[in-house]
Amino acid sequence: MNAVNLISYSIPLLKTSTTGQEALDLMSDHYVQHLPIVNNEQLLGLISEDDILENDEKESIGSYQLSSQQSMVKDTDHIFDVMAAMAKAKMTVIPVVDENEKFLGVISQQDLLRYFADGFSFTESGGILVLEMGKADYALSDISRVVEAENVAIICCFISRSPDESKINVHIKISTPEIYRVISALDRYGYQVVAMYTEQPNTDVFKDRYESFIHYLNF
Repeated sequence: MNAVNLISYSIPLLKTSTTGQEALDLMSDHYVQHLPIVNNEQLLGLISEDDILENDEKESIGSYQLSSQQSMVKDTDHIFDVMAAMAKAKMTVIPVVDENEKFLGVISQQDLLRYFADGFSFTESGGILVLEMGKADYALSDISRVVEAENVAIICCFISRSPDESKINVHIKISTPEIYRVISALDRYGYQVVAMYTEQPNTDVFKDRYESFIHYLNF
């Protein structure tokens, strides 16, 4: 998935003649804190709520001094690069340009989050486990082998930083809310589960713990 596929055509564009108050109203209507200023197909910059509030709201935004970083992404950039650029710049929208820096549109935080929620199995039913391990110890194939031996599939996986810089947190979403059997299997192979999340009712949780214990005794 590239940046061009995530462009939101509902986000309004501003002109230099737009007043600060008009820009604030548009930001409020679309739940964003930044909007692009565009002249024909040329991106002039991004204006933020703070830029407006530090100036006269009745004046046109063309007279404002903009404080926002002029970050942008190319239409061919991968979605991970888009997310990294948006997070680094701390913007609620990020402009997209082509190889000639022609303005194509913007990607909003809402659209980016919606894509991840819909496209990365986050909405699928199942349990979530967080493993902490050394960076050199990470091998998804090894983790998958342990999980799949319990007749469970990993449907989503990503890595985040740990407070300990020598370690990482591996977040895995599995295809069942019955997580304790999988936790027991991971524990047997030396994996440290530091967090768990399941929609499983409490009665089923205790049943699953019992089944996990019996499974462990018979291993």
